[in-house]
Amino acid sequence: MLYSIFLICSINKESIIDVEGFVRTVDQKIESCSQHDVELHCEQVWVVSSAAPRLPLLIEDAVRPETDDALATVNQDTRLDNRILDLRTTTNQAIYRIEAGVCKYFRDYLMEKDFIEIHVPKIISAASEGGANVFTVSYFKDKAYLAQSPQLYKQMAITADFDRVFTIGQVFRAEDSNTHRHLTEFVGLDLEMAFKFHYHEVIEVIGDMFVHIFKNLRDNLQEEIETVGRQYKSEPFKFLEPSLVLTYKEGVRLLRDNGVDMGDEDDLSTPAEKLLGRLIKQKYDTDFFILDKFPLAVRPFYTMPDPTDKKWSNSYDMFMRGEEILSGAQRVHCPDLLSERAKEKGVDLEHIKSYIDSFRYGAPPHAGGGIGMERVTMLFLGLDNIRKTSMFPRDPKRLTP
Repeated sequence: MLYSIFLICSINKESIIDVEGFVRTVDQKIESCSQHDVELHCEQVWVVSSAAPRLPLLIEDAVRPETDDALATVNQDTRLDNRILDLRTTTNQAIYRIEAGVCKYFRDYLMEKDFIEIHVPKIISAASEGGANVFTVSYFKDKAYLAQSPQLYKQMAITADFDRVFTIGQVFRAEDSNTHRHLTEFVGLDLEMAFKFHYHEVIEVIGDMFVHIFKNLRDNLQEEIETVGRQYKSEPFKFLEPSLVLTYKEGVRLLRDNGVDMGDEDDLSTPAEKLLGRLIKQKYDTDFFILDKFPLAVRPFYTMPDPTDKKWSNSYDMFMRGEEILSGAQRVHCPDLLSERAKEKGVDLEHIKSYIDSFRYGAPPHAGGGIGMERVTMLFLGLDNIRKTSMFPRDPKRLTP
C-alpha cells in the first residue's frame, strides 16, 4: 500500500516496511542515526507487517546508557520479558555478533590444530560431575540426567584414538544460584587432547587458543566492541602473549600478602577471585591469567593427583577480569585409580561402569577443559551480568520466553 508523507507518520514504531528512494550524502554529520554520512530520500513506503500500537519498551530507551539519569532506561526484567524487542537494539546486535565470534575463533583455532568436532549426548545415566547439582528427567520407566558437562564422552573419544576433540553444546547445572555469572543452562565450549610428555602441553594449547580468540575479536569486531562500549562503559580487555601462568600457591601468596586469610588448600571464594584479578592486573597488566596446580580436594573425581604430592592435582583454572572462565585438568586414565577417586567423591560406580571400562583397553594421558561461552563474552566486554550475553537466559527464576 502506498502512503503519502502524512500517513507515514502514523505507521506504528517497529513495524516492518519496504522503502524505495535514493541514498544521498549530507552536508552535516547526522548524530541521531547509526549512519552518519548519508540519508535516505523516500519516494514510496509499503507496510509489510504492522507492529502493535503500544510497545512494552522503546528501542531508544533500551539502547540508552544506564548511567544516563536524565532520560528513561529499561531494567533487566523488562528487557528479558520482552526479549524480541530488546534484541533489536544496536548494542544487542553487536553483542551477539561478538559472541558468534567467540565460537568461530574457538572452532577455527582448534581445527587448525587437528582437533575433531564431536557431538555427545545431553541425556545421561549418571551425574557427570558426581555432585547433586543435576537435573533429573523421566526416561521411560527409569530416570536420567541432563549433562552437567560433556566430560565423560570427551574422554571416551580420546580412548577411541581421536587424539584431539572439541564440542560446542548446551550444559545444564541445577544450581539454585541467582548471581550475575550463573545460568542453569549455558553453551559449553569443551576440548580434550592427548599429550606426549606433560599436561602443560595442554595448558599451552588452551592459553594460545584464548589469545587467538582475543586478538581476532579485537581486530575483526572493533566496530561491534565500540558499539557495546557506548552503552556499557568498560576498560578495554588486556592480555599477554604468551599467557600469564601462576601456580595456585603463588596466587594464594599474593592474596595473603594483601590481607586475605586462607589456607594452602582452601578453594578460592568469589571475592578472593576478584581481588586476585585486580592484584594481577596491577602487577602484570593483564586481564587474562592461568592458575595451575589446584588442591586435589576441591577438584572432580576424574582429576589426576600430582604424582609428587597427593595434596595437589594436575589441574588448572583460567580467569578473565578476576572471574573463572575455564576449569580443566589432566584426567585419571587408570581405571583402578579412577574407581578409587569416584568412591571418594560418592559417585555410584555402576552408573559410570561404561566410562571406567573405556580405560581398560589402553588410554593415553590426556587433559582438557570446559568454557562458558556466555561468561567469556560478558567478561571480554566488561559487562555486569551474564543475562546480557544469553539470548534467552535460563536461571532459577526464569523459564520464559
